[in-house]
Amino acid sequence: MGFPGTWMTESESVVYRVVPKCACSTIGQIMYYSDHGTFFDGDIHDAETGLHKWAHEHSQPKITANVRDHRSYAFTCVRNPYTRILSSFFDKICGIQRNGKRYRGNLVPLLVQKYGIEVGEPETNFEFDQIRSFRRFLLFARDTIRWRRPMEPDIHWSAMSGHISTFIVNGGRYDRIFWTEQFNDGMQKVLDAIDTPHEIRLDRIPRFNESEGHGPKRAHPVEDYFDDLSMHLVYEIYKKDFNLFRYDFQNPANKMPTGEIDLDEVHAKLGE
Repeated sequence: MGFPGTWMTESESVVYRVVPKCACSTIGQIMYYSDHGTFFDGDIHDAETGLHKWAHEHSQPKITANVRDHRSYAFTCVRNPYTRILSSFFDKICGIQRNGKRYRGNLVPLLVQKYGIEVGEPETNFEFDQIRSFRRFLLFARDTIRWRRPMEPDIHWSAMSGHISTFIVNGGRYDRIFWTEQFNDGMQKVLDAIDTPHEIRLDRIPRFNESEGHGPKRAHPVEDYFDDLSMHLVYEIYKKDFNLFRYDFQNPANKMPTGEIDLDEVHAKLGE
């Protein structure tokens, strides 16, 4: 299976396992800058050169050799499951994508027809009942993850533990997993542990949120979107994420972690 979703600097200073909706655009740009002294002009996900990616066939042998021998510092980044699934909904379901179209072509019409979801339109300033539609989207996300219907689960709302486990199962080991909610602190510890051709000053790095401005703004506090049933569905989908990465399932309003991540526990439970 190899190491899907893995990026590595060309200098092999660091290895990163991408987790969608967890600051991956900013992290990718930091990695690119650390090698080249400049940011990639565009969405880093579109970069064909300047960064080794598992999706590029020529990069696969280099990534495999590096990760299997643990030659470089390896890390990933996680996010509160409540805010992550909300972000996926507003970006991928309600938003207009970089190509000017809806995400995955017929996905939104399918959701409208089968789940009664509304997403709004740019022409009407995306006016719709966000809470009702989001809760219906949660049913769809649960159906894709639990029963793989009406489609396979999408990478943007499948569990973080699933993404992170592929790296471990295939022979990799993480040196650090940090939270987007404490991004500068976590990313600085990664940078302190590696040598890069170009120095990174985190206080001068912009946030690269490629999905921003392409869809509706969240109109309510996070906790308003989750009633008892919604919380139950979220826990059913993301139980491992809450437990391993120390997020507060009981309180959707608390986006901050409640304890330290135990790397040995992560490797033991996700390496089975």
